[in-house]
Amino acid sequence: MHCSEFRTALSALVDGEDLPPEMTGAALDAHLLGCAECGAWGERARRLRLLAARFDLG
Repeated sequence: MHCSEFRTALSALVDGEDLPPEMTGAALDAHLLGCAECGAWGERARRLRLLAARFDLG
């Protein structure tokens, strides 16, 4: 799998959605242990989600 697939899975988790069917939590965790770029991407996505929730006018 490529980083883009793991980032799609991270995005789903950040949005409160289920992982894509081809992704397991164990595979995502293992990838994040070895890929600092995806770990940082996930952290930025989480921060952006929190910031957006502060300004949700809906």
